[in-house]
Amino acid sequence: MIKRIVRMTFKPEELADFFAMFEKKKKSIRNFPGCHYLEVFQDKAQPNIVFTYSFWTDEAALNNYRHSELFKATWAETKARFAEKPLAHTLVMYDIVRP
Repeated sequence: MIKRIVRMTFKPEELADFFAMFEKKKKSIRNFPGCHYLEVFQDKAQPNIVFTYSFWTDEAALNNYRHSELFKATWAETKARFAEKPLAHTLVMYDIVRP
């Protein structure tokens, strides 16, 4: 399982439209093959900064989503609202083995 965190900074005037779009598309993203979890978080101090947090079966599942028509349409609509370039991180759990 991998985790994906994407930090997006929106133009303040575009924030409400992003949330409206996300509300319409979140069910489709959550039901995409390989997606196990999806949430959106808003920074308390800087409300135009938003994070998506998702769990995927593996990198292949994430890449299948990223090459889908659903992602292409969602991303095109989302990136038009950015004030800054987004930051994306794909993470795996680091397991420390202790003696």
